[in-house]
Amino acid sequence: MLRLAPVGYLRLLQEPSFSATFGGGEANVAVSLANFGDESEFVTKLPKNDIAEAIIRELRGFSVKTENISRGGERVGIYFAEKGASMRPSKVIYDRAHSAISEAKSEDFDWKSIFEDADWFHFTGITPALGKNVANITLEALKEAKKQGLTVSCDLNYRKKLWSREEASKTMSALMPYVDVLIANEEDAYDVFGISASSTDIESGKLSREGYVEVAKKLADRFSFKEVAITLRESISASDNNWSAMLYDGEAHFSKKYAVRIVDRVGGGDSFGAGLIHAIKSGMSAEDSLEFAVAASAFKHTIEGDFNRVSEDEVKSLMNGNASGRVQR
Repeated sequence: MLRLAPVGYLRLLQEPSFSATFGGGEANVAVSLANFGDESEFVTKLPKNDIAEAIIRELRGFSVKTENISRGGERVGIYFAEKGASMRPSKVIYDRAHSAISEAKSEDFDWKSIFEDADWFHFTGITPALGKNVANITLEALKEAKKQGLTVSCDLNYRKKLWSREEASKTMSALMPYVDVLIANEEDAYDVFGISASSTDIESGKLSREGYVEVAKKLADRFSFKEVAITLRESISASDNNWSAMLYDGEAHFSKKYAVRIVDRVGGGDSFGAGLIHAIKSGMSAEDSLEFAVAASAFKHTIEGDFNRVSEDEVKSLMNGNASGRVQR
């Protein structure tokens, strides 16, 4: 997508100018994986215009493969992002109706060919939220992915501005039997599946470790996930969060907690997902996979734009305790 945002912490149209960058759930994951040294590919549909060409050049600049991007349609989706500060929350306004991907058709994607030599497929709940046609395409991709033996991960990423809880529950429930690794935050499980953590107040930022073990177990039992990851955000304000996560694989693992002064939180969940995928693929233990994912995501909160512009070595350094922020000379 095209992201339009005021400079710094200005409000929308406080000044008549925007910075233009690119981003989007699965694209953010693909870029992070490429930065970690993994071979990654982004699959979508884009129109044939200069904005779409700029997107493809940007992705290729990160070494993300783009050969299977379908071309056609009228426009690229846009979102406007206003960064919050202190008690003022961040805001997102979508302008993505009639985008190329939202009007995609099954024949736009040859999943059998796309998945040749692949070993992992990742998608988010944002994609099927774009329309029944896109939800059907996602299901077709999942069926072929499992047929070819790929590991499948999903970030629930519920967006109330795109669809209702009822629509999300019906659609996502049909996709979950094909998912091996589920990623969610403290609200997604409730919004999509009606599963909530006991003794937790999201608005106040109070979290219950025991409650989230219960949520993860219920999710794993209902859909037979191999692993369930839940990111745990304690919102002190729009500027300051405590950031951690848990991973459930029959046993609950909790990460260390990072006190984050936020520069840009958009893409934080995507960077966590990419970190988890990379770590699991690299053969790290459950504990180390979780710590790597949380450290990668903590870094993203300090970086402008959707993409997490960090390397594997930088993440491992933070993961191993180098969190002072001292100048490196």
